[in-house]
Amino acid sequence: MSKLNVAPTKSNLLAIKEQLSVSIEGYELLEQKREILVMELMHLVEKVKLLEKKMDKCIEKAYPSLKKMLVTVGSDRSEQIARNVHYDFNLEEKSLVVAGMEFTTLDVHLPEIELFYSFRGTFPSTDEVTTNFFELLTILTQLAGIRTIVWRLANEVEKTQRRVNALDKMIIPQSKETVKYIESVLEERDRENIFVLKSLKARNL
Repeated sequence: MSKLNVAPTKSNLLAIKEQLSVSIEGYELLEQKREILVMELMHLVEKVKLLEKKMDKCIEKAYPSLKKMLVTVGSDRSEQIARNVHYDFNLEEKSLVVAGMEFTTLDVHLPEIELFYSFRGTFPSTDEVTTNFFELLTILTQLAGIRTIVWRLANEVEKTQRRVNALDKMIIPQSKETVKYIESVLEERDRENIFVLKSLKARNL
């Protein structure tokens, strides 16, 4: 590891030692932050996996029920029913604190499920499709919100890891090498000064 390009003076030695101390402290804090972020990230990833399993199970119910409805009711009647379905979804921006960091995400407020068609001319399969797809939509909105946080948290972990690596692999070793170099130069100068003083003293005797 190459040293810093500074003059080997006592003032520079003190400055580099101070910088080294700050760098080591910063490295330790960033390493702790990285570990906390990784733990939170893994926790959220597990949540995503659980929601994905729920989504898969819901899809296994929703699409067969839709197929059943199309066979029972017919495509034309299914289209008429679908056109009458209107839901207002409220989107709210909210702040979420994860591992001491604030993230902005969207919170989706789903309305209560209701029927937008008359009982005449419909079948139980119609209600089943509405219920299944509303459940699927609920899971998808939850999944979207958590995935957004996971993506941002993963970026923060990557950014923190780069800083940790820079301190560990470059800045700290470089500062240590510079301290070692300056100390060796100053020690050599001290020895030379002692030798000169001894020589001058010997001449004066």
